[in-house]
Formats: sequence, structure tokens, C-alpha cells
Amino acid sequence: MKLSHFNFELPDNLLAEYPAENRDESKLMVVHRETGKIEHKMFKDMIDYFEEDDVMVLNNTKVFPARLYGNKEKTGARIEVFLLRELNEEQRLWDVLVDPARKIRIGNKLYFGDDEDLVAEVIDNTTSRGRTLRFLYDGSYIDFRRKLRDLGQTPLPKYIKRDVEPEDETRYQTIYAKHEGAVAAPTAGLHFSKHLLKRLEIKGIDFAEVTLHVGLGTFNPVEVEDLSKHKMDSEELIIDEKATDIVNRAKAKKKRICAIGTTAMRGLESAVSSDHLLNTHDGWTNKFIFPPYEFSIADAMVTNFHLPKSTLLMMVSAFMGHDLMKRAYKEAILEQYKFYSYGDAMLII
Repeated sequence: MKLSHFNFELPDNLLAEYPAENRDESKLMVVHRETGKIEHKMFKDMIDYFEEDDVMVLNNTKVFPARLYGNKEKTGARIEVFLLRELNEEQRLWDVLVDPARKIRIGNKLYFGDDEDLVAEVIDNTTSRGRTLRFLYDGSYIDFRRKLRDLGQTPLPKYIKRDVEPEDETRYQTIYAKHEGAVAAPTAGLHFSKHLLKRLEIKGIDFAEVTLHVGLGTFNPVEVEDLSKHKMDSEELIIDEKATDIVNRAKAKKKRICAIGTTAMRGLESAVSSDHLLNTHDGWTNKFIFPPYEFSIADAMVTNFHLPKSTLLMMVSAFMGHDLMKRAYKEAILEQYKFYSYGDAMLII
């Protein structure tokens, strides 16, 4: 498969600027892999496709307010700083992206907040837009993290042109988010409401939680025609024994295992044993899934509608079959489904 196989025309008006009014009332396309049948439902109808002891695998990562705005020393130029990952807690070193990058060089200082009591010094270049910053702050580490959180904004994707609004803080976060560390939401999970989770629980559905801290690498455009030459950024992945027990028990009983989102699916496929069971994991993954690919754990997936040429679209194609994916996406555009982070959902079974 080549990059050009994943291109399609997506009308601008189908990129969702806002989420559905109620989480579980977004549209849901249900795609049956074996028959090719496509149904149009609401997200809360997904409960009808699952039975007692089926398992849903949730990514419980939590988005932190990763986008900061500072001013460059001397010139006062406004600079966007996007926090990617903490490198060293003691030295307060962070990997970041800066914009506009051409203005930021090693040795520059950036000042944050009205009182400018948070300062960062640029100590290294990592990529064209990437920098390593050392934050200078007179206070404890806890106070420093609180300061970052107070100054930071919800990191909505760049395609959303509007300003961040107060409701984004909760809506760009799953209701089961627990462990802070993601700079982008695992968006398939945004459709679950407390009420829907309760109904699934009452029906006897089991939940296994994994933690994959979503980085911007998930959304980096693929720039090589030969997909085997694309390298994913590493993201932190934690799968504990409780999750492996739930998943492997369901697998033994031949129950349906549904990955909620491409990040949950990638987490599962990054920790597969030689006998196709789920292993515990505490480390990193840079797994890139594209067709052809044999999946080992999940036999169903919930996912949003993805952008052309994205690694997420490639995983969906690998899971449901390329021709069926193209047909489903054609129908999604025809039926005016909303795409991307705040968009509608697809259940592939």
C-alpha cells in the first residue's frame, strides 16, 4: 500500500469545530466487516451490538493543558509553546514545539503569564519546530506544575480555527480519563457518557483500561509514498495485569473484544505475546499499523472519521479492509458525518 491510496477529497464543512450537544448522541456508522453492510445509528445504540462478558478496552490517558503563550525577551514577540513531554523533573526540562520557530534560537528566554514569574530558556534544537526548554521557577515542583496548568490551554487540534472555550476543558477529555500525560485526546472515547457507561455495565460488559499517552506523532502527516519508511514517534504505554487478565479471559471464552479508539488498538497490538495473548507493558511504543496487517487481540473497534493520508486512517483500513474503508468513507461524506476529533464515530465489527 502506498500513501496515495489514502487520499480523498474531504469538504471543509465536515471538519467538526464543536462536539455534539450530548456525548452519546453523535452519529454512529456501524460497519460489518464480513458482509460489508453499513448501518446509520446514534452512538448510544452501540450497546445493541454487545453482549454480557464482551470487553471494551479504554485508553484512560488524560489530556493536560499543553498549549502556552509566552513573550520573547527584548522583542516581546508572542510565541506559542506546545508542551510535548517532560524530560527531567528535577531540572524542569521539556521537549516542546514552538511557533513561529524561526524566531526562537538557543539561548533565548521566554516569559509566561501577566507577572512573568515563569521563565523558560531554550537550551537545544530537536527538529525544525522542536526545542528543549529549561523552565526557571522559584517554587516547589508541585507549584511549578500547577503554574503550567494554570497558564496552559486545552490543546485543541490546529484545524479548529476558533478560540478555546471553557467547555473544551471537559469535552476534549474522556469521562474516564485518569492519568495525565496526553497532548491530544483519544477521541473515540469522547462519545461515552456516564449514562451509557452505566447501561453497558448493567448489561454485563467488562472494561479493561490501558494507558497510552497520545503524542502529536499520532497526527504527524506521512510524507513518504512507501509506508514502510514512515517512522512513528514513541508514546508511553502502560498495560497492567488487571487489564491483561480481563482481555485474555474474554479471548479464551471467545467473547468480543472492542478497542475504543486507534490508540487503544495500537496499545493492544504493541503488547502481544507469541501465542497471541495480551502481555503487561510498561514502556514505549512506536508501532505503526498499516495494511496488510494481522490483528491479534481485538475483533471490533470504535473510531472517529480520520483525515486523508493519516496514520489513523491506515490502521482503520488494515482492520476493516481497504475497499470497505473507501466505501464507508464515501458514504460518510454523502451522509454528512462530521470528521476528526469532535466528529462522529464508526463501529467496526
